[in-house]
Amino acid sequence: MAWRWLVGFLVLCMVGCGQTAERTVVGVSLLTRQDSFYRDLEKGLRDEAAKRGLDLRVDAGEFDLARQQSQLENYTVQKVAAIVVCPADSQGISPAIARANAAGIPVFTADIRANDSQVVAHIASDNVAGGRLAGEYIAKKLSGKGQVAVIDQPTIQSVIERVQGFESALSKYPNINLVARLNGDGVRDRALKATEDLLQSRPNLDAIFAINDESALGAVAAIEAAGRKGIIVVGYDASEEARTLISKGTSPLTADVAQDPYQIGKQTIDTIARHLAKDSVPAVIPVQVQMVDKASLKAAS
Repeated sequence: MAWRWLVGFLVLCMVGCGQTAERTVVGVSLLTRQDSFYRDLEKGLRDEAAKRGLDLRVDAGEFDLARQQSQLENYTVQKVAAIVVCPADSQGISPAIARANAAGIPVFTADIRANDSQVVAHIASDNVAGGRLAGEYIAKKLSGKGQVAVIDQPTIQSVIERVQGFESALSKYPNINLVARLNGDGVRDRALKATEDLLQSRPNLDAIFAINDESALGAVAAIEAAGRKGIIVVGYDASEEARTLISKGTSPLTADVAQDPYQIGKQTIDTIARHLAKDSVPAVIPVQVQMVDKASLKAAS
């Protein structure tokens, strides 16, 4: 009977060390599962993990830092082989990452960067370039003059980078004024309320850059409810809902910066697999973005 006890003990040890009898376990804490972007990112993670022989334990913080910290703590206690996190708070997640580092668990960030943290690699869209594309698009649509606002989410590093790129593009146009940056927290209802406040305070507003599609769709709802005409909205993500509105050509949502969340997920798992195989991996892996509008969507169909 002693040998049976020994086998059982060894299996428990393997599970405790982030391993099953045959596969390696990676803990994943998404920002949310309520957004199609993260559902596509998760699919990319899962498809590539299946090819690589990795098991995923996937949770979502749902924009709650404390909840996400608890998820990372659980992965650390479980001694998973690696952790992926899309931070709900780029600064606040740092202590949980540090504890994983102390336990010898490599951490990777996907889509959203973690500030002041030691991670092996960050895999994400080139958000500065994406923000710049949005700024150039709006500047062209406004013929180089007008009032522009941002529906922001300033606790998220990827959003900070998008806004940096956007402001950089607008800086070339002295007759375009960035008149407001309001926090919509990246969700539709709060973005709607922020846009309502914006419309009341800025009767001559010409355009809005929304930092994701949930924010863009909230902004569109507020503009339409107020009966305001001629305001351009540019979003970020190019979700199916956003693409449908853009294709119709009757919505304030005129264009979107298109990301490839599925590819971000796939490249994240590829990077983890290479690191676990002792290969060298880049610290930052950018995934290309592009602008989509009615014309480009029609051409692609």
